[in-house]
Amino acid sequence: MKLRNLIENNQFKRKKLEKIVRRVESYQKYYASLSDEKLKDSTTSFKQRLQEGETLNDLLPEAFAAIREADKRVLGLFPYPVQIMGGIVLNAGNLAEMKTGEGKTLTETMPVYLNALEGKGVHVITVNEYLSARDYEEMGPVFKWMNLTVGLNSSKIFPSEKKKAYDCDITYSTNTELGFDYLRDNMVISVDQQVQRGLNYAIVDEADSILIDEARMPLIIAGKDKSQRNLYKRADEFAKSLNEDDYDYDKETKTVALTPSGADKANTWFGLKNIFDSESFTEAHFVDEALKANYSMKRDQDYVVQPTKDGHSKEVDIVDQNTGRVMAGRRYSDGLHQAIEAKENVPIKDADKTEADTTYQNYFRMYSKLSGMTGTAASDAQEFYDTYHMQVISIPTNKPVQRQDLPDIVFATKRAKLKAVLDKIIDVHSTERPILVGTISVESSEEISEMLNERDIPHEVLNAKNNGREAEIIAQAGQQGAITIATNMAGRGTDIKLGPHVRELGGLFVLGTEHHESQRIDDQLRGRSGRQGDPGTSQFYVSLEDDLLIRYGTERVQKVKQQLIDRGDEYEPIESLIVRRGIIEAQKRVEGNAYDERKNTVRYDDVMKDERDALYRDRNKVLNYDGDFANYLIPMFARTIKLKVDLYCQGNNWNYDGLFRFCKGTLGFDFGKTANQDLYIKALGYELTEERIESMTKDEIIETLIKVAREEYQHRIDELVNPEDISFFQKVAILRAVDVNWRENIATMEQFRQSVTLRGYGQYNPLVEYQNSSFDLYSEMLTNIQEDITRNYMRASIVD
Repeated sequence: MKLRNLIENNQFKRKKLEKIVRRVESYQKYYASLSDEKLKDSTTSFKQRLQEGETLNDLLPEAFAAIREADKRVLGLFPYPVQIMGGIVLNAGNLAEMKTGEGKTLTETMPVYLNALEGKGVHVITVNEYLSARDYEEMGPVFKWMNLTVGLNSSKIFPSEKKKAYDCDITYSTNTELGFDYLRDNMVISVDQQVQRGLNYAIVDEADSILIDEARMPLIIAGKDKSQRNLYKRADEFAKSLNEDDYDYDKETKTVALTPSGADKANTWFGLKNIFDSESFTEAHFVDEALKANYSMKRDQDYVVQPTKDGHSKEVDIVDQNTGRVMAGRRYSDGLHQAIEAKENVPIKDADKTEADTTYQNYFRMYSKLSGMTGTAASDAQEFYDTYHMQVISIPTNKPVQRQDLPDIVFATKRAKLKAVLDKIIDVHSTERPILVGTISVESSEEISEMLNERDIPHEVLNAKNNGREAEIIAQAGQQGAITIATNMAGRGTDIKLGPHVRELGGLFVLGTEHHESQRIDDQLRGRSGRQGDPGTSQFYVSLEDDLLIRYGTERVQKVKQQLIDRGDEYEPIESLIVRRGIIEAQKRVEGNAYDERKNTVRYDDVMKDERDALYRDRNKVLNYDGDFANYLIPMFARTIKLKVDLYCQGNNWNYDGLFRFCKGTLGFDFGKTANQDLYIKALGYELTEERIESMTKDEIIETLIKVAREEYQHRIDELVNPEDISFFQKVAILRAVDVNWRENIATMEQFRQSVTLRGYGQYNPLVEYQNSSFDLYSEMLTNIQEDITRNYMRASIVD
């Protein structure tokens, strides 16, 4: 569906929504007249009606009215009609765009309650564990009061506690922990170790942050792989030794590459003939990562260096570019994180080796019904529809927006802009209006903070280095005279409420010190002011030296900058249509690139998705089966035997050495042991020797080895008297083979994806090449799994 049709459909749907809102309101008096006990009993009544054949849509008007009354009695809050409208959109599996301060958290109580009546589980998803715990504590009581169970999932609890949380009617969790739990559930060797019980219905708060911005990076569960620390250090020292002529840096893509002079220096540094040869792949990879770390990745913007929890050393933590928060537990992949650690001279941790992965897009598309809320989504309506099949429905505000969004003030240079920013902060502060100063990096926030410190002006700073005080700082940001400097306010999830007398002063003043790469993030910063009809003002101060315009701006914009500096007008605001258009065009280019990057991520993961789904489906069948696996294992042994005998017995010169290595290494047939000979005689009626095998035809060898394998299989069954032990032993033999080979397949495909892009230069389509190779590698993996299961089972020793 095209964007224009989505907008027209939006307007049509809003009229339909208003009719349903009136139906909900028609039950208001009835539920208000019920006693507490009668109102609580509504839950049992609704569940009964669902069992008798009614649908959630049938129950919606009454269920919404019931929980709305419960909200009033338990929380002291009564959802507005526009919040009912938002709840209807969420129940339909769409995205409700509701401005900041319109009460999205209260809105979700209605669809959460309705869908929880089915007993299949509802997941309420937030961007961090602070917000998840807050919503659980604030909204959980109303659901418990209405006789529903509510759980809180987090990274800090044990699997048994996670299982209890997921078994509840309603579960609060972060997007990251949900994805990791899904992957971990598909790595366990016992069904009672799994914690999730299916993906039924989800409401994603700050949906654009989670489903769009964070979806650029896949979810990865990684095991440890030894890091070549010395090589990281050598590559870092090499990168630092280069001058500007030795490498090319593309500002737009942030890619770094050696020039011919840089390549010559690399050859000398590492003692190589040619660093670009296939034989020098390892050194070239480490050099690439060191170049990125030193010339592309910026400290206090892309990452921060801060003390470890024990305080004994320092570590590198990634900063989320959209929220300004530290991304706890996340590390750059492919050695980049280790290269940054070498750059910053902090302890280099072991590299990560992918054991399981998926994308947010493919994870969330597994829910039977997915919905979301955010303050800014209209600009990404097409992507939400294409990727998640969710329509973005804009919900009107409860009260008209009173905020003034003033035009940008643009300067030629960064220093001129910062001087004007400081003057504006002082000017606004003199009126006692609270002011929120938005920056896009830790570095910028600290720079402005230092300027205020030099003037002895009190203020608060909220960035990735101190986001533990987030709630405390935001709670005071709307008070009279408050100055708050904060990195990207996207996804904060906490309203800035105005203190006494602030309305009369004009409300909160939002001052953006630089445009974000996404216009949507700018709108989120503006939206911190003017909640629920409050007055407010927003304005951005921009320079032609800001990263956005340097990386994505046009040459015409930079010419304007130089002309102003030459004329001595550096400190004068710019009135230029060219510059204003340049800012808009730059943001569109970045957003387009980011959209393409996300689409590309999904395209490649879609190739793996079908394989992953099939593998996980078969794996779960094994986990949930409690009987003897004879009908599964014996045919597998037979296929493995036939495949290997066909391989070694071709043409006139048969490879008996290879055949006998297979018999001993995989099947565990030791022709010289008496114990084994007893089994062979029992199966065949004669003693099995290598000489005897050499006298057989190929078909006779296959038939003989299969007979002995059956006897070996039964021998292990006889050794394990308890049926539960037999089943567990067989499951472990199967699952270990599956998991080891799947990890190897992921690693192989990761390496192949890095190299396949080069095939584009040879007029090949990289994605098609990736698909073809993926199919071949997956088929090969299935064969390897069969052989490894055979080996695991036949070579296992039974120990009491």
